[in-house]
Amino acid sequence: MTRDGEREDDLGHSDIEAALATRRELGARYDAELVEGFAERIERAVERRVADQVAVQQRRTAAVAGAGGRQLALGILSLIAFIPISIVLGVNGELLALLVTIAGIVGVNVAHAWQSRGR
Repeated sequence: MTRDGEREDDLGHSDIEAALATRRELGARYDAELVEGFAERIERAVERRVADQVAVQQRRTAAVAGAGGRQLALGILSLIAFIPISIVLGVNGELLALLVTIAGIVGVNVAHAWQSRGR
């Protein structure tokens, strides 16, 4: 890393200027070596960027794949929790409380599913 936060093999305007200044200094007989060195740096930068993008995509795929099991577990636990709640509220005639409970459980499940897909 350089002091500007760039990696050493990142290519910038100053690198191009340096290559041109070197060419002016050394003359045309070193053009092939200068171009080859610059091309190698470009290749390394492209390979690194592709590898970074592949790694990000793999992390996203793994996160989405893992969310399916968590979503199933949350759904099952929601049903298990709702059964005694519905019995208590149903016996006491608390229809509004029962509807609020259903809305809350559905909301939690929807929020989890939406958050898992958003990664």
